[in-house]
Amino acid sequence: MELTKVKFTNLSKELFPGITKAKVIEYYIKVAPKMLPYLRKRAVVMHRFPDGIAGKSFFEKDAPSHTPSWVKTFRRYSKHAKRYVNYIVGDDLDTLLWMANLASLEINVTLSRMDDFEKPDIVLIDIDPAQGSGFAEAREVALFINDRLRELGLRSYVKTSGKRGLHVLIPIVREYSFKDTRAFVRELGRFVAKLRKEVKIDYAQNAVGKTMAAPYSLRPLEGAPVSTPLAWEELEKGLSPAELNINTIPERGDPWCGFFEPQRLEVRYGA
Repeated sequence: MELTKVKFTNLSKELFPGITKAKVIEYYIKVAPKMLPYLRKRAVVMHRFPDGIAGKSFFEKDAPSHTPSWVKTFRRYSKHAKRYVNYIVGDDLDTLLWMANLASLEINVTLSRMDDFEKPDIVLIDIDPAQGSGFAEAREVALFINDRLRELGLRSYVKTSGKRGLHVLIPIVREYSFKDTRAFVRELGRFVAKLRKEVKIDYAQNAVGKTMAAPYSLRPLEGAPVSTPLAWEELEKGLSPAELNINTIPERGDPWCGFFEPQRLEVRYGA
């Protein structure tokens, strides 16, 4: 019985120092039950490293010409690129493994679903420490933001970026424009600037076609770190993002219970 439609190649190729393509594929098989719900019905942008993280890389929005017929795609006109883009849709395990076989060491997803691309169902608060700052400062800001969102009656979820920062996500009903969500995050960023000027809130990421590292995506750095969903209690207690990697994540549970229960955003920050 065929377990997957994917024809794997070059499994012994080293993609991270000491980590082969076979290990990367094994990782995605293990995390697929947790990861796939965050990919379904979303356009995917691959960040490919054919020769591993030490070699050249490229982002791939368009499904390549050799894309198998069973891979779902989503065609949409891009005003920015002034052409149609054939996005991949990460709906199933076979597609996830096919992307891994292409050495897509980073899998990025949009903040809206393909059936209503102009309406986000996720607000992204991208917490990015400036040079000289790090995870400790990002952690302080994330906890501050969570407290403020709770005051507004909003439930939020946090994940590591896989690098030095953190992503705070708010699932919302699909009734708002990206202009609305961008304005919401920009206003929030003004309050954060009073707390930590060296930590940037990148509100511009809330735009049509913009992406974030998918929950459970690897990131192309030594040690194969993972953009890892966390419980707020974990962040409060303190943790090292370096501990969240290809070896440690498969055994973790998914702390984002209730993520797909959308909320209304009809609030004014600070009101």
